[in-house]
Amino acid sequence: MALAAVGGAALGAVFGTLLDGVVAVTSKAIMFKSHLRDLKFTLDSFQQVDEDVGQHPNIVFRPMQGLERFRIQMEKGAQLVDKCSKVRPWKLNAFKKPMYTSKLVALNASLNTLLSVLTVHIISDLRARMINVETTLNHIDANIVAQYQNQYQNQIRGWCAIPEPPPFTVGLDVRVEELKMELLRDEASMLVVTGLGGCGKTTLAQMICKDQKVKEKFKDNIFFITVSKKSNCLVVQELCRKTGSLVPSFQEEAIAFNWLQEFLNTPEQDPLLLVLDDVYPDSDSLLDKLGEVKRPNHNILVTSRVKFPRFGPAYPLGTLEQGDAMTLFRHSASRTDRNSHILDNLVEQIVQLCKGFPLAITTIGRSVCEQPTEIWEKRVAELSKDRSIPAVALIDMWAELYGLDEDFWSIANIHELTNRNLANLVTRNGKMELDSYYNEHFVTQHDMLRNLAIHQTGQDIIGQRKRLIIDICGDNLPNWWKEHKNKPKKTRLLSISTDGSSSAKWHNMHLPKAEVLVLNFQTENYVLPKFVKKMSKLKVLIVTNYGVLQADLSNFKLLGSLPNLKRIRLERISIPSVSKNSMQLKSLQKISLFMCSVGQAFSNSSIQILEAFPNLVELNIDYCNDLVELPAKLCDLIRLKKFSITNCHKLSALPKEIGQLDNVEVLRLRSCVNLEGLPGSIKNLTRLDFLDISNCFSMKELPEDIGEMSGLRKINMGQCSRLKELPLSVLHLGKLREVICDDETKKLWGEPFKPSLTNLHITVVKEDFNLNWLYNL
Repeated sequence: MALAAVGGAALGAVFGTLLDGVVAVTSKAIMFKSHLRDLKFTLDSFQQVDEDVGQHPNIVFRPMQGLERFRIQMEKGAQLVDKCSKVRPWKLNAFKKPMYTSKLVALNASLNTLLSVLTVHIISDLRARMINVETTLNHIDANIVAQYQNQYQNQIRGWCAIPEPPPFTVGLDVRVEELKMELLRDEASMLVVTGLGGCGKTTLAQMICKDQKVKEKFKDNIFFITVSKKSNCLVVQELCRKTGSLVPSFQEEAIAFNWLQEFLNTPEQDPLLLVLDDVYPDSDSLLDKLGEVKRPNHNILVTSRVKFPRFGPAYPLGTLEQGDAMTLFRHSASRTDRNSHILDNLVEQIVQLCKGFPLAITTIGRSVCEQPTEIWEKRVAELSKDRSIPAVALIDMWAELYGLDEDFWSIANIHELTNRNLANLVTRNGKMELDSYYNEHFVTQHDMLRNLAIHQTGQDIIGQRKRLIIDICGDNLPNWWKEHKNKPKKTRLLSISTDGSSSAKWHNMHLPKAEVLVLNFQTENYVLPKFVKKMSKLKVLIVTNYGVLQADLSNFKLLGSLPNLKRIRLERISIPSVSKNSMQLKSLQKISLFMCSVGQAFSNSSIQILEAFPNLVELNIDYCNDLVELPAKLCDLIRLKKFSITNCHKLSALPKEIGQLDNVEVLRLRSCVNLEGLPGSIKNLTRLDFLDISNCFSMKELPEDIGEMSGLRKINMGQCSRLKELPLSVLHLGKLREVICDDETKKLWGEPFKPSLTNLHITVVKEDFNLNWLYNL
């Protein structure tokens, strides 16, 4: 065989022993079935190489040096496989299975290395043989030389075969047929398959390349290149190598592109299928160059997490449907007691939490294969932790960490992540807003991407991490925290999540550079850590209660010692418990309350609002369902510029003192369904730029003097179904440029208003009520 030809009889013999052992035990060693299957796949690749070499018995290959270590590893591998066949599940402790598994993985990796070395060696010998033949036979008819050269050229291409797709796939057959029909057309095309990492893009491309009709059309002109983060020069070199040509060292990208253009223009490359797998955003110049050379029957298939709309139609690859996902998981996580109804329930939960991603399903399936039920339950618990992130929370964090003063910068960055399939931006009603209102935007991320991001942040030592993420179960603190070692001196963002059994007994922590603190908990009572008092550079505090009911928050008075605190976001917190503390936050500019219990907190407390928050410019109150009347005391916040009271369904009236807020530029009262009207003093808000009363179903009329709001530029009044007419003073709104409304309220802007307000643009939107987002909170 090939190993014996280049490495000696001893290496060939031990390979045969290993192969026989794997074949014999794969069906018996159930606990290691998936790893032995992978090992068998690698060994079969050696046999394929051997069959190809056997087609050329007249070639004598040069012996290879340095293969002794591979022979020893194969001998140990044969012994390891024999041991695995004798292992009994009931005798295997928790330590030994990972030990055997890691050794099987290491053996497979070693064999793959040997396969690569062997392939390169054989290609080199074939290429040298081809050159010698050309030299010796240069006096023979050129047609004979060409025939001989083509024979070995094709043989060289055989060593650079298309990667095999996984032996078991589901849910891709329809996509294969769709893309195959596009590729079989007699015209040039560039197809971009896009989707999240782990959704099967690479597997789909491999299946297309292995399709019989595709191979019949393109024959030996199918090239599969994994791009990833390679430079354009390296990608062209890889293509050059796979064609069997001598690989030049391209010093400049222009030279590499010249070679590429010449290669694409040769008659031998007709037809051509070039697959570029895992293309990153910065490879668009390569796609540009390929797009310049368009010839019939030249087809380029791109897989990427990024959309490249200018290069061709995008084919988004979604996740697996429930049935396919269940089939794939059961295949990956086979267990002898598969008829257990308890296990069936866990399978459904895990598959649902994997959200249809084949890579996640396969990875988690293998991790629980032949594991006890408790391990399966643990995986369910781990996968259930992920939640949606309010976009406004990211806005607060990024504004202070990266200086993104305007909200749209952060939303634009989230859209960039979405375009790269690294995150998803969703809204409550499934529509993107027209008026820069982001309280209803949420960011979701695939579990595997989230875990990868957390893993990457954990690579540095504690003292060097700029982002520190801590998950605490019960009172089990990390050792470095309890022992006061590796102090997080450079941490700028600290996130601490605790479960329902955690107490308030935390050790001290020194965070001299922390600017953002995120606290997530699940208990009915929560105590702010004492170390918060010393976080002198803290700018953003986000406290989220993931429990069902609003929680009491203690130690809130510690915030009075923070000179730089600018933004506070509280979620599911009882505000009366906070308002008992008298403090002054001079630097505070923004407060956001989401699903909090507000009640009479502000009006009944002894706190002087303006004294406590003298520089507050933005106040957001969202989904606070016990807010019936807005306390007049809030109207003392005369520096407010943005005032948002949304989805407070019991709010029935605003205080007449609201006219004191003469610096307010944005006033949102969206979805306050019981709010019947606006106080007449609202006319004093002459700096108001935008008024949002959308979904205020009970609002019957607007103030008669609304026309005195001389700065008003935009109104959103969609779904104000009881509003039957507009006051005539609307004609004095000279700066009004845009009205967002529905079909019914649009009629109110007919005669005499629309003809007189010549610069007014009316946008009609249809409201789509969808509360599915609540399940992600």
